[in-house]
Amino acid sequence: MSSSPAASRPVSTRLSGPVRPSDRARIALRPAEVARITGGFWHERRRVNAETSIPQGPALLESAGNLHNLRLAAGTADGAYRGALPFLDSDVTKWLEAASWQLGDPDTPNRRTLSGAVDRVIRLLAEAQQDDGYLQTWYQVAKPGPRFAELLRGHELYCAGHLFQAAVAHHRSTGREDLLTVARRFADHIDGTFGPGKPVDGICGHPEIETALVELYRETGERRYLDLAGYFIDRRGHGLLDEDDPRGLAPGPDHCQDHVPVREAKTVTGHAVRQLYLLAGATDVAAETGEPELRAAMERLWEAMTTTKTYLTGGVGAHHRWEDFGDPYELPNERAYCETCAAIASIQWSWRMALLTGQARYSDLIERTLYNGVLPGVSLDGRGWLYTNPLQVRDGYEYHGEDQGARRAPWFTCACCPPNVMRLLASLPHYVASTDADGLQLHQYADGSYGGSTADGRVMVRVDTGYPWQGRITVTVDEAGTGEWTLSLRVPQWCREYAVTPTADDSVDSPSAGGAREPAQQDGWLRIRRTWRPGNTVVLDLGIQPRLTAAHPRVDAVRGCVALERGPLVYCLEQADQPGAPRLDDVLLDTTAGLTTRHRPGLLGGITTLVGSGLLRGPGPAPAAWWPYRSVPSGTPDADRAPHDTRAWNGAAVPVELTAIPYYAWANRHRGSMRVWLPTC
Repeated sequence: MSSSPAASRPVSTRLSGPVRPSDRARIALRPAEVARITGGFWHERRRVNAETSIPQGPALLESAGNLHNLRLAAGTADGAYRGALPFLDSDVTKWLEAASWQLGDPDTPNRRTLSGAVDRVIRLLAEAQQDDGYLQTWYQVAKPGPRFAELLRGHELYCAGHLFQAAVAHHRSTGREDLLTVARRFADHIDGTFGPGKPVDGICGHPEIETALVELYRETGERRYLDLAGYFIDRRGHGLLDEDDPRGLAPGPDHCQDHVPVREAKTVTGHAVRQLYLLAGATDVAAETGEPELRAAMERLWEAMTTTKTYLTGGVGAHHRWEDFGDPYELPNERAYCETCAAIASIQWSWRMALLTGQARYSDLIERTLYNGVLPGVSLDGRGWLYTNPLQVRDGYEYHGEDQGARRAPWFTCACCPPNVMRLLASLPHYVASTDADGLQLHQYADGSYGGSTADGRVMVRVDTGYPWQGRITVTVDEAGTGEWTLSLRVPQWCREYAVTPTADDSVDSPSAGGAREPAQQDGWLRIRRTWRPGNTVVLDLGIQPRLTAAHPRVDAVRGCVALERGPLVYCLEQADQPGAPRLDDVLLDTTAGLTTRHRPGLLGGITTLVGSGLLRGPGPAPAAWWPYRSVPSGTPDADRAPHDTRAWNGAAVPVELTAIPYYAWANRHRGSMRVWLPTC
């Protein structure tokens, strides 16, 4: 096994990313072969990830006991197993995946140090692996005994899936096979254990292995890995995970998506992360097999999730109990779970749907979730994390211990989210662009270079933009191929008007050419087809004005409220930004006053704030000190006495200026109240 740092350098200029469909896949688009983010907003977030978050991973995994447990399994350490959770190995392999994607980036700082840390962890995994390929420290050390006997909660296949994904990342980024060999040995052991005519007919209580097996198939060409992924998907919904629980204290079969076969499901349900990992894997299988029934189910379930169970931020998961989806339109604010991992799973699924169908709406949700669902999960300095992401923290909120929703922590007992964020940011260029035979598509906007192969040869474009603070995106063709091809630019769902302008010597064949303003195209893509020349430039200007957003009337939690947005960003009020630190629970927004923007380069890493006007309800007494409700006789003609009138509660209100910051930047200063949805006056 090579451990030379030089061996960890990229083996080619082709993009290394988490999804690489086979040549036989029935898909509309393929991830761009070349993608580099070189500047701007996402370059800065990735820099912090590369310089701070990923390098601190080994020390955190050491202090939490994850690496100690692997040494126990390898027989190179003494002592007791540390931790009470069966899936601690997955924190190691998710970090390993993040570090491996980072090694594939030519701009990686301290490459030699990172490569050495990766090599040490790979050697440790290889030493801990048993002779037959099995690898999970919980059942090797903490609870030795029969394997795969506790599939509901044991997470053996879940941990295997994250190992497989780390191995694929390492192989694609470095060309080395040492970790891939470990993964294949475990995959072969699982393939010999599960399936028709084999010792076990079962599924994992936490889906994840499905999408990992498909990617392992894509990397190795071993068809039985794809077949095994299909088996695990087909066996969902047949009650294989039922447990006798007469007290009703355990979650039901829907929690683990074992209540109905995948192809028959009508909506997303149960544990949000498990559900979305499962659907990402099912989409991968649909892409490789071309099965129309499975594809139709994926489209139906994505539609149900986005229209009835997704927060404005792109976050998902309404219930703290069991971390589950709620009912349609059940989207509470202060008790929103919105686990960071669930937002990442949503992006992983939506990207696979974008590649499968070619439709822009999936990348619309990716953009919303990236900025507002995932990015709040990591602090601006890369050292603090949010497990859950509420949309409101009330005045007087009481913090208790390892509070996973209202203040940042350096790590968690269940530390699934931090390395998950690390691996997404490390592989983020993969989600920006795609190609097909007809041309190149830009799904997200970030400074950099993107390209790949089309029917008319290799094409490359360079993007320059101040996005998300500014709406201008300049696309310059660097390599033009040999014939006509289509440059497709996603016009975001939030954008109400746009303009596209070619350079002076160009004549762009587009309904919006020459600066004309009109609505976005029906499918969300602005398609520009022509014979391009190197140096040709197209400038897309997106109308990026502040806007007020209301929710569907069935979302009871926010009736009578609005949220503030600008471009792809959701905004919030945080107590630290308001003059005199008023009580945010008593703030009312004046929707008639308009919003202004102020760019604040010295605030929270450089942000654009929104400033509006509102009222702060006065301190008058409630009708009865011991009873926080008010009623009047039915039919009362005096509006001042109506029970819902705020003046009847607190007396005179005073005008107040309100400053809103991007939601991703909250909880980076001292503790205080916060809210996304604002009552209006």
